[in-house]
Amino acid sequence: MQKVNLTIDPKVFNPVYKPYLGWIAPLEIYYGGSSSGKSYFLAQRCVLDMLKGGHNYLVIRKVANTLKRSVFNEIQKAISFFKVGKLFTVNMTDLIITCSNGYQIVFCGLDDPEKVKSITPSQGVITDIWFEEATESEYEDIQQLDKRLRGQSKVKKRIVLSFNPIYMTHWIYVNYFQGHWQDDSTQYKDERISILKTTYRDNRFLTEDDIQRLENTTDKYYRDVYLNGSWGVLGKAIFQNWRVEDLTEFKRTCSTFQNGCDFGFANDPAALTNLHYDRKRQTLYILDAKYCYGYTNDLLSAEIKNMIDNQIITCDSSEPKSIQELRNYGVNATAAKKGKDSVNFGIQWLQKLQIVIHKELKDAINEFTTYRWREDKDGNILPEPVDRDNHIIDSVRYAMENESQYVEPARSNVKIPIAGAM
Repeated sequence: MQKVNLTIDPKVFNPVYKPYLGWIAPLEIYYGGSSSGKSYFLAQRCVLDMLKGGHNYLVIRKVANTLKRSVFNEIQKAISFFKVGKLFTVNMTDLIITCSNGYQIVFCGLDDPEKVKSITPSQGVITDIWFEEATESEYEDIQQLDKRLRGQSKVKKRIVLSFNPIYMTHWIYVNYFQGHWQDDSTQYKDERISILKTTYRDNRFLTEDDIQRLENTTDKYYRDVYLNGSWGVLGKAIFQNWRVEDLTEFKRTCSTFQNGCDFGFANDPAALTNLHYDRKRQTLYILDAKYCYGYTNDLLSAEIKNMIDNQIITCDSSEPKSIQELRNYGVNATAAKKGKDSVNFGIQWLQKLQIVIHKELKDAINEFTTYRWREDKDGNILPEPVDRDNHIIDSVRYAMENESQYVEPARSNVKIPIAGAM
């Protein structure tokens, strides 16, 4: 087996992360603001662990399609930066990176649970599980992943979670932060868990333009969460008229559906929704919803037909070419009408309803939890929503456009004579 001798200048690491290069705890959490360098540090550490030997990594995200352009790229950049490309073989098809010593980094999405269960490295066992953007997951996901850390190994095993925080009711906060974490803290350690909080201020590799772009954020919630890396307190959310239920059986009783599509591609995904609206009870049921990252229109059309077959789907009218391509692929697509103030009009109409979201639709739940009105620098609410993390909500507005403009037929005041009446 080839022995690797590598000399690394310590200046290539942000100082805040150096103590964690050789650190192993059963559960490690790296969280905080955007552009804090946490993902790149974990990619650097992953590469160094592979070169030392004994480590097999399973790198996870909720959806497999998001891996290539995120953590997979970060690890390849780290390999290139350390100039050790000759010591690694990259399988782009199966998303496996193999070190010359035989140890592997395997990438997988939780949307393919059977693949996760069947993963076996070429030698040894899985020793490290890194879950990038862990707030996309649910507690049961982590419990299942923990079962993958079985068998004898030369190194201690661990699960690593990395993410930007979102809201304090999230299960990660409730299970791992609540009770012992103060939000002005930056680190915590005990016998089972370590937590490190970082922000863009800890990343000395950012340019002035990078910093300026981050600091231009004025909305208080997004400054707290994405700039300062704090868990958000949701006091000014747009939607508070929703709840979560198991709609599995309910969907089988529905005979009418509304469907929506918000176009997107890479970091801003396309979003599809399948809904049922009970006009009499003024209740909207979100039966299915999903993000489609990096889908070209041929793949998107297949996903639409898989979700709703040949039902009508109302799409964002700002992309007529995409709508026509969906039609060419056999999708029953129509364009939303939109119009002046259609966003606020659609929001106000949805606020009048009771909205029920199927319990498995975590992305929809996250959007309805965090969708907020924009605020000025003094914290005053402005009459426009923050245009962020709202793809599913936009698709819901498109799907319900005809219903939101529905006018109840006027009742006639004409008296109809009844036979025999005096």
